[in-house]
Amino acid sequence: MMDAYTTLEQAMAEVAAGTRIAYLGPDVSALSGGTAPMTPQALCARIEAEVRPPRRASGNLWAVAQYVESRKFRATLDDIVRRAFGAAPERANPVHDWLARMRPPMVVDTWYDDGLLRAFGAADWGLVQGVNRNGERIDIFTRTYDRAGQELPAADPAWQTLIYKPHGMARAGSSFLLSDSDYVEVLTEIDIQTPIPVEVQRRRTGRPFLFAGCRFDDQMLRIFARQIAKRSGSGHIAVIPGALTRMEQRFLDNNHIHRLDLPVEALAEVLSVPEG
Repeated sequence: MMDAYTTLEQAMAEVAAGTRIAYLGPDVSALSGGTAPMTPQALCARIEAEVRPPRRASGNLWAVAQYVESRKFRATLDDIVRRAFGAAPERANPVHDWLARMRPPMVVDTWYDDGLLRAFGAADWGLVQGVNRNGERIDIFTRTYDRAGQELPAADPAWQTLIYKPHGMARAGSSFLLSDSDYVEVLTEIDIQTPIPVEVQRRRTGRPFLFAGCRFDDQMLRIFARQIAKRSGSGHIAVIPGALTRMEQRFLDNNHIHRLDLPVEALAEVLSVPEG
């Protein structure tokens, strides 16, 4: 049986070869350093520092966001979150930069920062991101952009890499899902795959996932991960360090995900090992 580092190294080689899909959480973004919040708890604390929620909501990111949206209007929530992610990172992100060099068919990035997009730069890629429906007059779940930021009606099958940010992005001109109301219709439809773009569904077919830098200790996060990986390949791997909650273990078992008890820094360590 291979040890955890050997398994991770093989999984990352498969990502590079385009036969496995990287599914990134906030801990991967945190490799960039800086002051932006890099956990749901940290983002929740940042919001609560500006708007005090009722005790029943405190500590729950989505409930706190809903309180701010309901009592202080959506623009207030958007402003707090965009300012939280406005500071520049401290350093280059080794995982983002590696993915930009490898240019796999698809990367799923579930955190709100734009680090992965900046790493890809002028490469051949496009973006599909989740959007909230606040103020929208049309029935949409996502918006699609080319690398220049031009909105398109759908993802281009010819793109070398599709970057899929299902929860959106917290920067000016972008939209994101955060409050309970943002997720209501998405979660109602996600089981029949309506919110998941056709090109995302096509590119995941036959490819297992490498989950890295994300936890599954919240029901909403588990639902998104399960539905995004639906009808993909078998043999998923998740890099999750330390003790798991009961529901995390059940999620991994039910979805046949092999867990590697390694820190997210292990990805950077594997990348730093010279070939030979």
